[in-house]
Amino acid sequence: MIRKLINRINIYVLLMVLSFFYSKTVSASATLEVVSDSVVVFAPEDGKYASMRIPAIVVTQKGSLLAFGVGRINSGSDWADMDLLLRRSEDGGKTWGPIQVVAPRAGGKPTDNPVPIVGKDGIIHLLYQRDYAYAYYIRSEDDGLTWSVPMNITATFLSFKKEYNWKVLAPGPGHGIQLKNGRLLVPVWLADSDKLLPHRSHRPSRIATIYSDDNGKTWKAGALIPDVPGFKNPSETMAVELADGTVMLSIRNESDKRRRGVAFSKTGIAGWSHPEYVEDLFEPICMGAILKAHYRGKDILLFSNPDSKHIEKHPRQNLTIKVSYDMGKTWPVQKVLQEGSAGYSDIVVKDNILYCLFETKAGKGLALVLKKISLEELLK
Repeated sequence: MIRKLINRINIYVLLMVLSFFYSKTVSASATLEVVSDSVVVFAPEDGKYASMRIPAIVVTQKGSLLAFGVGRINSGSDWADMDLLLRRSEDGGKTWGPIQVVAPRAGGKPTDNPVPIVGKDGIIHLLYQRDYAYAYYIRSEDDGLTWSVPMNITATFLSFKKEYNWKVLAPGPGHGIQLKNGRLLVPVWLADSDKLLPHRSHRPSRIATIYSDDNGKTWKAGALIPDVPGFKNPSETMAVELADGTVMLSIRNESDKRRRGVAFSKTGIAGWSHPEYVEDLFEPICMGAILKAHYRGKDILLFSNPDSKHIEKHPRQNLTIKVSYDMGKTWPVQKVLQEGSAGYSDIVVKDNILYCLFETKAGKGLALVLKKISLEELLK
């Protein structure tokens, strides 16, 4: 009888010990996951920024992560006064330096649409717009620590007026690219609005690219992508150079088909194909990001956007990463990074880790949050 009682006590103690260690393991794991895999990079600040929006992220030649965003003042409106912001991380996104204002507010006119490009020579190029009427270019030659005096490149857009009398201009947003031949390439969108007050409408719209063949000293306009019936209001666009050198544009649009659009050019500036739809990529009418990465000897494409095709009214939720092994023809792999609120996003790969900077709700406004996932975990 005494032996049975001792055995029961021993079993009970063992269970308590196992329960203690199990709870500690789960707790530590959960804490570690939050710290390493989800970091708030830009958050709304009382009395300063009502909402943080429009993410862009790149990795420099020195391995630093540069995260760009827009601090919108007083409201989250596209037409609010705003600062264009940057934070740097030198340890893979674990810690971040102070917020830098790389393009300050302009008296009630929006300062928005950051498009960074990391050059092969280490120079970081950055384009943005003011008031949806002017475009600017700045550069950093010290890994994003300091930036040049802004250069007004609005004249680049004037040649588009011969074919399309735009009243709104904007680059990107999201990262731009440098082609194998050294060309800097930035997708842009234009709107010819009948509604001018109180703000110029972003519809109807067309898309094109601008480019620089002299490392950012001068910028030129490419050709407008063909206007196709039914392909409604193409706007926020990102570019990727495919394995054969062809440039593919990934295009936000408002077409009834609710699928992402693509168009192709051998040069990235002219000879664009007519836009077509990608069946595997749902279009919630939201900016999305595309990136070419190299993994285990192969080129893959990565895509991120809110895939809400199974959610009523298709809100900006369910941020999903998708993978293509055949340069965008099919997208067989997908993984949800954020089930709840998630809007615009941008992605970059460093040391086989995918970093995704995206918008999500935080109180009354939006914050920019960074999540990361290994390519091994994504592709398994």
